[in-house]
Formats: sequence, C-alpha cells, structure tokens
Amino acid sequence: MASNAPIKFFTGRASTYLAEKIAQNFGTKLGKTSVFQFSDGEFQPAYDESVRGCTVFIIQSTFPPGDNLMELLMMVDAAKRASADKVVAVIPYFGYARQDRKDRPRSAIGAKLVANLLTAAGVDRIMTMDLHADQLQGFFDVPVDHLYASALFVPYIKELNLANLAIAAPDMGGTKRANAYSRFLNASMVICYKLRKKPNVVEEIKAIGDMEGKNIVIVDDMVDTAGTIVFASGMMKSEGALSVRVVATHPVLSGPAYERIEQSPIDELIVTDTIPLKGRSDKIKVISVAEHFAEVIDKVYNFKSISDTYIR
Repeated sequence: MASNAPIKFFTGRASTYLAEKIAQNFGTKLGKTSVFQFSDGEFQPAYDESVRGCTVFIIQSTFPPGDNLMELLMMVDAAKRASADKVVAVIPYFGYARQDRKDRPRSAIGAKLVANLLTAAGVDRIMTMDLHADQLQGFFDVPVDHLYASALFVPYIKELNLANLAIAAPDMGGTKRANAYSRFLNASMVICYKLRKKPNVVEEIKAIGDMEGKNIVIVDDMVDTAGTIVFASGMMKSEGALSVRVVATHPVLSGPAYERIEQSPIDELIVTDTIPLKGRSDKIKVISVAEHFAEVIDKVYNFKSISDTYIR
C-alpha cells in the first residue's frame, strides 16, 4: 500500500548539505523555504510553496547552537499550520541525547524536554540515527524510526579485510553495540572501563580482552572531545595492538578533538555526515548516510517494513 499524500522534502539551514543528498537519492528536490532574520538575531522560517495535504519530511540535525533545534520546531509548527497531512522530523543527529537521566541532583533531563517540545510542535513521526541510548525512543509519544549506522560501517570494515580483528567498546555502556558488531564480523571483543571525575575528562581506562597482535576497531555512537578514544587507542597500542581504528556515527569533534586525533596513535577515524566536519584531518573518513535515509524514507512513506535495513 502506498501513501496517497504527495511527499515533500525540506531542510533547516544547518543540514542543507545532507538534505540535498537525501532528496537526490530519493529522486526529488528539496522544497523551497526562506528564513526572515530580525536585526536582534530572532528568525522566522516559512515555506515558499504549498504543503497542504502533503507528507512533509523536515531534515535537520540538532547539534549546537540551539537555533538549529528552534528552527526545526518552528518548521514543524509552520507545516502543521499550513495544513500538511503528516510531518516527519528527520533528525540524523539528535542533540541533547546525552541528557537522558538525572545524573546529579537538580539537573535537567534535556532529551525528554526536547521530545516534549517536538510533540508540542505537532510532529507525527521521528526518524533518527544511533541515539546515545536506545531507551530514548520511549521519550516520544509518536513512532520513532531508529536507524543504525552499523548498516554502513559493517560493510566498510569487511572491505578492510583485517586479520585478527577485534571489536572494542570504549566503555561499559557500549558493550551491546560492540557485541552486535563482533557477531556480524565474527570477531573477538575488548571491553573498556573508563573512570570520569567530570564530563569530557577521562581519568583512567582499563580493558578486558586480548589485544596482543590484534587489529582493533573501537565502535561508538559519537566522538566529542576525542579524549576517550585517544586514551583507549594509546592503551591498546601499548598492549600490543597492531592497529586501532574508530567508527563513530556522529562527529561532534569539539574543543581539542582534531588536534588530539592528529597526534594520537589512531590509524583511522570513520564517521558519517550526520554532522558537518568543522575541520580537516587525513585520519578522518566520512561515509554518507544520505542513501540509507532515502531508502528508509521511501519505505516509511509507502508503509513498508524497514526491519531489513538494520544491522545491530
């Protein structure tokens, strides 16, 4: 069964580079929008074509600044007020996902707040990739299509044809993800334990598993300041690893990340384009998620199962 409502793609300003590729892979073009900018920095997005009765896909990652999230919310609101039939927020990188619980007294749960804001704006469906924690899907009262970059990373790792391959989890929270990769790649596992005294600062890393003579691939959902992966890669090389690669879906890469990666023993960092790179490094390889999102959007729009797109 196919949808009767016409489909249209739009994007916020932060994700134009990716939305254009998604639309092209789908076989269409982005719809026309404009943003009126007030002199004080306030802005107002608008659709420059009719969306009445359409299924509208709005593509926007919500990395900082907060204007990116606000622009997405306002575009959802504008589409609903313009009588769109359905509004789907395609959020390749879901910002604030690390704030999924109260990890200290009197702190906000930012991920739940963002989910509430999207619901209040009128979104009918969410499509995202590699949430920081799977249970974030439960924060929404609308359907969530949670895609996994493993569908892109696993084939790439296979093509490397690495002997004595080992998959590593950078922390205890990443063991489920690492286990899925190790099963599909028939590789051994290494599990790291890290001690933090404050956010973005790793005090110590220890590992469980054999690293001697191994080609290790660390898998994670994001790289922020790169402290964890640099610390871990150095430890693994000192324990006899032949090579250390990192696959991480979201290249947040803030602060000293680029400098740390350049000076680290990491052989290669493989990321996606859910977030645009702020700098350049010969060690960083980008795999686009555009084709994958276009395929899933087509299936969702036509009421087809998307379970066969998962490798997890």
